[in-house]
Amino acid sequence: MGPVLQAENLYRFFHTGDEETLALRGVSLAVEPGEVVAVTGPSGSGKSTLLACLAGLDDPDGGMVFVAGQLMSRRPEPVRAALRARHIGMLFQSGNLLEHLTVEQNLALVQRLAHDAHRISDRQALLADLGLAGRAGAYPSELSGGEAARAGLAAALASDPPVLLADEPTGEVDSAAEVRVLALLRARAQAGGAVVVVTHSPAVAAAADRTIALRDGMVTDLEGRTG
Repeated sequence: MGPVLQAENLYRFFHTGDEETLALRGVSLAVEPGEVVAVTGPSGSGKSTLLACLAGLDDPDGGMVFVAGQLMSRRPEPVRAALRARHIGMLFQSGNLLEHLTVEQNLALVQRLAHDAHRISDRQALLADLGLAGRAGAYPSELSGGEAARAGLAAALASDPPVLLADEPTGEVDSAAEVRVLALLRARAQAGGAVVVVTHSPAVAAAADRTIALRDGMVTDLEGRTG
C-alpha cells in the first residue's frame, strides 16, 4: 500500500528581525497504515513545527508532504483544509474544541466536515471509550484539563481518519487515563490508521512502533548522530 503519510526533506525557517531560526533542517519520514510513530526531543527541537507541516497548517520552506498519496504542501488553503478534513485527525496542545459547542456537537462538526455526519452511535461509543459518556452535553469550559484532553482526542478520531496527528495527547491526564489513551491510539493503528504522536512521555514512546528523535530541527538516532 505504501506510506499514508510522507514527508520529504522538510525545511522551515523563521525570522525575527535579523535573526533566523532553523526549525526544521531536512526532516524526512514515512508512516505506514497500522503504525504508531512517536516523535521525541527537547523543547525547541522542531517537533510541533513538524506536526504543523504534516497537517498542512504550516507550509515548509523546502520539501514536500504527501497525505494519502496527495500533495499537501504549497497548495491553496481551501485545498489543504479539504485534505485535512478527509484524511487527518488532529490533536494539538492549543486545543481543537470550539468553545460554543458541546463535546458531542464538536464531534458532529468534525464528521460533517468529513462528509460523514450521521454516525451518532459512533460518537457515543468513542466518548464512552474515553470515559466521557456523561460529558457529551458539556461545553469545553466545563471540562477539567484531563477531560478536555480526552475530548480533544475524541474530536480528532471522530471522522475515523487514516492519519492521526497528536501533540502530547497524554500531557494533561493521569496515569490511568494515559493507559486508556494509549489503548485507543493502538486500536486506531490496528484498524489501519497511521498515528504520529509528539511526546515527552516515556510510556507513549515505549508504546510506539518507532521513535523519531529530533534535535535542533534534525532527525537523530539515540546516540545523537545526524540521520
